[in-house]
Amino acid sequence: MGSKDQDLAASSGGGGGFFSSIAAGVRSWGTAVHKSVNGLVGYEGLEVINPDGGTDDAEAEAMKGRWKQEDRDSYWKMMNKYIGSDVTSLVTLPVIIFEPMSMLQKMAELMEYCDLLDKADECEDPHMRMVYASTWALSAYLAYHRTWKPFNPILGETYEMVNHQGITFIAEQVSHHPPMGVAHCENDHFTYDITSKLKTKFLGNSVEVYPVGRTRVTLKKSGVVLELVPPLTKVNNLIFGRTWVDSFGEMVLTNLTTGDKAVLYFQPCGWFGAGRFEVDGYVYTAAEEPKIMMTGKWNKSMSYQPCDQEGDPLPGTELKEVWKAAPAPPNDKYQYTYFAHKINSFDTAPKKLLPSDSRLRPDRYALEKGDMSKSGAHKSRLEEQQRAEKKIRDTKGEQFTPKWFKMTEDISPTPWGDLEVYEYNGRYAEHRAAIDSSSAVAEETDVSSIEFNPWQYGDSPSQ
Repeated sequence: MGSKDQDLAASSGGGGGFFSSIAAGVRSWGTAVHKSVNGLVGYEGLEVINPDGGTDDAEAEAMKGRWKQEDRDSYWKMMNKYIGSDVTSLVTLPVIIFEPMSMLQKMAELMEYCDLLDKADECEDPHMRMVYASTWALSAYLAYHRTWKPFNPILGETYEMVNHQGITFIAEQVSHHPPMGVAHCENDHFTYDITSKLKTKFLGNSVEVYPVGRTRVTLKKSGVVLELVPPLTKVNNLIFGRTWVDSFGEMVLTNLTTGDKAVLYFQPCGWFGAGRFEVDGYVYTAAEEPKIMMTGKWNKSMSYQPCDQEGDPLPGTELKEVWKAAPAPPNDKYQYTYFAHKINSFDTAPKKLLPSDSRLRPDRYALEKGDMSKSGAHKSRLEEQQRAEKKIRDTKGEQFTPKWFKMTEDISPTPWGDLEVYEYNGRYAEHRAAIDSSSAVAEETDVSSIEFNPWQYGDSPSQ
């Protein structure tokens, strides 16, 4: 191990070794400017964090944001009792904080830059392969920093996607308590599998999001298997102030076949926004020798450069850009990229779309059209139907059985708790092949007219 790596290991505070703090010369900005708004009567101890300001504007910042004052006050009083709790599925949230997309669709956003996985598969250099693959994993944070909450999927809800980089993507909600989504994606270069079970901790005016999950990618040409452990995310100013998102800590992508690792450190947002979005790290061999340094901003671009055993750039080499974020629509209400709009559209839907698909959710569609009142009503109705289904299931003594995935006996340890792992059962490929070969598809249906139906016991168990 080089001297810079030893310094990093010494500063990591134990536990994670030198992987606990990554890049040589990592900037230490501390935390964003935050202040308890003690000047607001009845809100003593409330923390408002302004990533761009100083220490004297917290009370002014608290008055900003998307909530009306009366709604904000009543919601704060209701949420106080949940401080310190996992609120993933405890609380019914108003649609004012939602975006017109479900969590299954948001899982699919990781595929926007999946051409990087194609390049990783085609690459002969094992260390550059890790550069491409880790940059692909990092690119998802461009979508994850949006300040709107996606809809929690209904149990049995699905999302399908085609017409992008040759992939076929299928996701399914396999558990409601705790909420768990599973996805499988494949093209000629890779297969991608994820089991995701978010865990949260409500802190009052912010929430920490722990990405409990297992993400694996298999590159078809080389046969190598990659596993991802992402950093945690914190959503600040949920109720008071302008909501903003920060992801910080380590992202580790491990080649389970060779032992090589890409370890990227996401800088926490510091004073006046210093360090926000910045990422530094290295690709290491199985012997923990740095081979390639990586640097950039997860919301803009990433670059790489070969390095020596000390982590310094090799003489005669230069920093090269490996990825750059595509331009986004200007002044988009939900901060959507063009690809996010594509995910919401039927342009990426296959023939004979499953009626359980997220695009068909009436609450999602109403919100997309700007009708917040109708969206809230539809959301309440769907949640009531879901509760009715659970009662029927409990009465019958039955368990929910996913259509496209099955639970394995594997228990995967994560930094935030153990995870029951689901795997793709192969039936979706058979389902699509049967549709594609059927002459009955000659007459195309208007997919937008299909009624959303993820239900196990008929169309509307609450009626």
